Amino acid sequence: MSEIPAKSTESEDPSEGARARAADGLASAVGGALAADGVPQGDAMWQSSPPGSIYDYIKVASFSIGPDGLVEQWSLRAEYLFGIPADRAVGMDPIEAFIDPRHRERGMRKMAEILDGREWTGVVPFRMPRGVEGECGHEGLAEVYVMPTRTEEGDKAAVCIVVDVRTLRSIETDLAASQAIFSQSPFGFLLIDPDLRVRRVNQRFASIFGGAPDDHRGKGVHDYLQRGEADRVAATLRRVLETGSSITDMHVTGFVPGSDERRHWSVNLYRVHSGSGRPIGIAWLGIDITARRAAAREAAAARRNLALLNEAGARIGNSLDLETTARQLLDVVVPGFCDLATVDLYQGLLAGDETPPGLADGSAELRRVAFASAVSDAPFAGTGVPVAVGAVHHYPFNSPCADALRTARPQNVPGEDGGLVQSTLAVPMVAHDTVVGLVQFARTKGSEPFGDRDRDLAVELAARAAVCIDNARLYRREHERALILQRSLLPPGDPEASGLDIACRYLPGSVNTGRPSEVGGDWFDVIELPGHRTALVVGDVMGRGLRAAVAMGELRTAVRTLAQLDLEPAEVLSQLDEIARGLGAPGGVQQATRAARRPREADLSEVYLATCVYAVYDSVTRRCTFANAGHLPPVLVEPGEAALMLDVPPGMPLGVGGEPFEEVEVELPEGALLALYTDGLVESRDHPLDEGLQAFVSALADPTQPLEDVCDHVLNTLDTHHGEDDIALLMARVQGLPTDSVGDWTLPREPRSVGRAREYARAQLLAWDMEPLVDTTELLVSELVTNALRYGEGEIRLRLLLDRTLVCEVWDSGLVQPRRRRARDTDEGGRGLQLVGLLSAAWGSRRTPRGKTVWFELPLPGGETRLTDPAEALLSLF
Repeated sequence: MSEIPAKSTESEDPSEGARARAADGLASAVGGALAADGVPQGDAMWQSSPPGSIYDYIKVASFSIGPDGLVEQWSLRAEYLFGIPADRAVGMDPIEAFIDPRHRERGMRKMAEILDGREWTGVVPFRMPRGVEGECGHEGLAEVYVMPTRTEEGDKAAVCIVVDVRTLRSIETDLAASQAIFSQSPFGFLLIDPDLRVRRVNQRFASIFGGAPDDHRGKGVHDYLQRGEADRVAATLRRVLETGSSITDMHVTGFVPGSDERRHWSVNLYRVHSGSGRPIGIAWLGIDITARRAAAREAAAARRNLALLNEAGARIGNSLDLETTARQLLDVVVPGFCDLATVDLYQGLLAGDETPPGLADGSAELRRVAFASAVSDAPFAGTGVPVAVGAVHHYPFNSPCADALRTARPQNVPGEDGGLVQSTLAVPMVAHDTVVGLVQFARTKGSEPFGDRDRDLAVELAARAAVCIDNARLYRREHERALILQRSLLPPGDPEASGLDIACRYLPGSVNTGRPSEVGGDWFDVIELPGHRTALVVGDVMGRGLRAAVAMGELRTAVRTLAQLDLEPAEVLSQLDEIARGLGAPGGVQQATRAARRPREADLSEVYLATCVYAVYDSVTRRCTFANAGHLPPVLVEPGEAALMLDVPPGMPLGVGGEPFEEVEVELPEGALLALYTDGLVESRDHPLDEGLQAFVSALADPTQPLEDVCDHVLNTLDTHHGEDDIALLMARVQGLPTDSVGDWTLPREPRSVGRAREYARAQLLAWDMEPLVDTTELLVSELVTNALRYGEGEIRLRLLLDRTLVCEVWDSGLVQPRRRRARDTDEGGRGLQLVGLLSAAWGSRRTPRGKTVWFELPLPGGETRLTDPAEALLSLF
């Protein structure tokens, strides 16, 4: 510790000036008990607890030193400053107790000088004495004023006045900071006394309300605010003064001198306390928020408009129905934007014309499709005679509405005198540079008139609705075209098949559900195969729209072509898989196959995927062979049994490639019911697939009814009106070929088998009462059996089948397929297959697991197809 030099008569410490300024500032801040000349005013001179004192803020203590240099008296403030009680401090050597050992020698000399009667002032570092447990106290810095005294016995003693220097310096810093904040604050700053009178204001406040800061001293809130507002503010000030609760962002409204503009302030209030904690007033901190309030109103209006646009974006266009979209627009704007509103659309647009027939003069026919009112269903007559919803009308050439339609610009129509409407905005609905209709927004009298911001908002709302309406129009057109295309690709009328009773249903996705719906790629087909066999096909191209419909048409054509080649079901699906992969490749199947081998990322927009189930039913054996490419399983209902789903391996969807397809053969009993279907029948957004399949199986509980009634019962029982997807349903009841309608013989491989075959055929036809077919059948059977003897292998099998036509089949074990060629005039042979082609309605060959089958078909007598004369056919060969 080093002692700061001191003089016996005056102090050299600069903190003395700070103490004086602290005393002055505090006396001014805490209530003005002193007048300008420093003289106490009135009762303040005799107050035992004045409203704020310098001693509330600084730490001052006193004690006395006896002739022996020990503490003789110890004041209460000394106890507070040093933390040592009087009973312990009295009798202590202040040098030993408070001075660091390194400086005690110098302290002893100074003490001797003091006891010699010398007055002394200086700043002395001190240290608290050790406590009871021996730990050393904290260090401090004190200014000491020593005044010599004498005891009653005449011995020399001293009285010491001690001030905490660090507290003084802290007060000096706080006062400087407070003064800077108060005078330099950009906000209005006031100090209000407990009588709610202004005690002090800063320059910012005085610049707003006029005059110098001192001119406002002693005024109250009623001098600045109108009576009602002043009473409210005064009550708030009293509450803050009484409770001590701060007030944040209290809005105050009033006027400033020299201006009629209403001003708004945000005020913060908090109670001010003296150093001893006693309330001495209220601090008022205010900021002008007039511009902010105006900006907030503008922002609120912008937010309302934005919220309205967001609501319009969320609610308008959820339906692809024109009238529904128009009603959605009015649901958004009434009553949030206007009180009355109507929507008129061109009549031609509703009729399905390619383009709206909007005439250049704006007087084309329109239909009122929607009306909304927030005024007790008041009629809308803002622009002439009221028009009912659904009525067709037009606007006169010189009317504002016709002008809006003609120029595609909004028009403001003032209301009629004595009418309900104050003003109307006639806004054309423009989509892709085409006017599709007119929407009118009207506000009743008493409402705020339409402004420029409202006009812009109305144009934006009408434009959004117009785009949605135009999209609905385009969708309706495309949906109708795709539906026409799809229906043209489905089997016309009621399909017929040998040994099967067929019923089918096709339901396209509906646009009347309020949900986006496009035509899908569902299809079914019934294909007659040789030998009174039938191919049943149901498939579904993934995706929707024209793209799916076209892909469906290509796949259906490919299925019919492959079916005519009489391939096995698994082979048909394998070929279809290759074709589906080629649909998305510019070079077709081969290019798609090559591209699939190269590592690259596929363009999903060009990938065609489809599911398909392909079944071939033989009416003679009543056996059905199934192959499945990712489709839902067929459902079989046997007589007297519950419906069940056939366990057919699903395989991969068409277009994926790389996996073979498996076949399952099932024997169908007489009267059994077989159902093939697409997922639209059993799955929807509200019903999962498992529930739909279970409901479908349950709906087939009574398959004995007529097949058409069974189809209707299924569609009425299941939830088939959701309109989310197309529905294809193909049902077949088994009616096998009777045994007496089949002739089957096995012939040895010898030349005389040709004659025996003719005898078998003649006898069977006569038994069936088919005598007109005997000669032709004998001739053709002779040709086919002869070819089997010459070019085939193994034993020969002859089979005649009688149903809607007569079918003759010749089986052998050879694998070489017969090939028809044109014989030259000089050839003696080679005309057998030509003769078969001329005399029969159809002929062909197909592979079998044990060889091949060559067949021909003849129409029955009395049918629409006339039999060919054998003589004419023979002559045509030469």
